This record gives sequence, structure tokens and C-alpha cells, in this order.
Amino acid sequence: MLPEIVSMSEWLSALQKQVDREKAFTRARDELNAQRRRLPMAKIDKRYSFEGPEGSVGLVDLFGGRRQLIVYHFMFAPEWQAGCDGCSWVVDAMTHPAHLNARDTSIVLISRASLDKLRGYQERMGWKHPGWYSSGGSDFNSDMGVTLSDPDEPAKMSERHGVSVFLRDGDSIYRTYFNGGRGIEYLGSLWTYLDLTPYGRQELWEDSPAGWPQTEPYVWNRRHDEYET
Repeated sequence: MLPEIVSMSEWLSALQKQVDREKAFTRARDELNAQRRRLPMAKIDKRYSFEGPEGSVGLVDLFGGRRQLIVYHFMFAPEWQAGCDGCSWVVDAMTHPAHLNARDTSIVLISRASLDKLRGYQERMGWKHPGWYSSGGSDFNSDMGVTLSDPDEPAKMSERHGVSVFLRDGDSIYRTYFNGGRGIEYLGSLWTYLDLTPYGRQELWEDSPAGWPQTEPYVWNRRHDEYET
């Protein structure tokens, strides 16, 4: 069943009301962003080692000489044969890093899987950027709260995705922000593109008109080379 069908003038009037609500939301988001810029920071004193295309590097090297660093914690455990499909959505939607670099900002992916696995999956997905580093030889993922141990089975580890932001002041590094879950939708414009459509994301949690196509979340999405033709 379709929503109400109206004249063009009635549609334009309804559209303007919706745009006005969205502009108010944009201003509210600007206020949230301003509050984020004023968050306190935590200094990172621990030394971490990562394996990347250029060999073994430290956290400071991931900045690439810039002052700001965005790390996407990509879920890829050492024993997995492929990276997380949802995380793959995020990277599919990432823009060319040159635009971030122009504002003194670098972006990288970090996972616990071996560098060989990361390289193989990156080639499969056709990603040229951003850089991808293995943290498998350090406590970085655990310290950042994205690899967690099961309280009942300490040897059993679970992965969590998320985004961390760091600021470099000389040789000092500070963690300024972290979010996970739906908080990373900021990074994946594929979701926000779908939000613009009449059907939306077509998932059961959405408040949509009766009869709109909907499925359970997280069951329909695939890696981009796994959809049926």
C-alpha cells in the first residue's frame, strides 16, 4: 500500500516541512559535533607494534606525519578466512583519503588477522585504500575495547567493530573519541543513501508504512561480490 498520493503543490508543501525538520536535525548534529571537539583526551603511553605494507611500525607511524588519525577497527580475527561483511560495507563506502589528508588527517584499518590474510582480502574486495595493518602481535585491540574475552571462557575472544580517533602533539598521542555499533554509520554512506529512499533500509526495526518490504536486519547484506546476479 502506497502513502497518500497528492498534487504537486501539496507534495512540495509536505516536502518543505520535512526538509525543515531535517535542517533542525542538522543543527542539532552540529551541536553534538561541537561537544565532541571539546571532549577530554586520554594519553596513550603504551607502545604498540603493527605489521603493514612497509613492515613493522608503531602507532605514531600510522599518522603519516599528520596530526590526526582515524582508525577503523575492522573485525577480522586471526582464525577467520574472510573479513566481516558489515565492516566491508563501511570500507566500500570510504572516500579517497586525499580529502582527509588535506585536513591533516590520516585513516587506516586495523585488524588482528595476519597481514597475509588482510592483503588477500583487500585484493579480493578491490580496495586500494586506506592502509590496513595487523595488530595481531600486540594488545592494541584489547586495550581499545574491540577484542573482548568471554568471562566464562577467557581463551575465547570476540570481535567488535568501531572507530577510534587520535590526536598527535609532537611525540605525544591522545585518544579523543570512540564509538561502535550504529555509531559508525557516520562512516558508511550506503546506509544513509538507503535512508533517502521510500523503502529505507527495509528492515523490521524501521517505522515504515504498512506493507513496505522489510526483513530482519543483518541477514540480507553481503560482501559486494557475494550478491546473486
